[in-house]
Amino acid sequence: MTDQQNISSRLGAQSRLDALGRDRIFVRDLVLPIAVGVYDEEQGITQNVSFTVEAAVDASVMAKGDEIAEVPSYDDLVGAIRTVIAGGHIKLVETLAERIAELCLKDARIVSVLVRVEKLERGPAGVGVEIVRPRAVVPAVEPSHLKR
Repeated sequence: MTDQQNISSRLGAQSRLDALGRDRIFVRDLVLPIAVGVYDEEQGITQNVSFTVEAAVDASVMAKGDEIAEVPSYDDLVGAIRTVIAGGHIKLVETLAERIAELCLKDARIVSVLVRVEKLERGPAGVGVEIVRPRAVVPAVEPSHLKR
């Protein structure tokens, strides 16, 4: 194995370890009738859409005192979905997924989120989109007294 393959293999293993090392909360296959679609036949109607949201939480988050306020909840994920769809018709499932991810990431305890949106009444089977969004990293700002 070359050095490059060895490094790549270790990085891949580390990525899987990082993914496994985070606690996650999730909602899977929540089906709701919503107004979504860009085509003429999708205007003025609702169609069944399946939502899966999985959120990785910061390593410091634990339910030490057995209180719901200590952890992000799957109810929060469902709330994000319902808030976005309550805003009315959305043309693109990509937009729908982005808005859900954005709301989930407002909870500082969530470090990344996966959002899958599937239209169940289009095509021969479910069609849709899946996105993964990490919390935006704020670049460190060099103190002004250290700038040259």
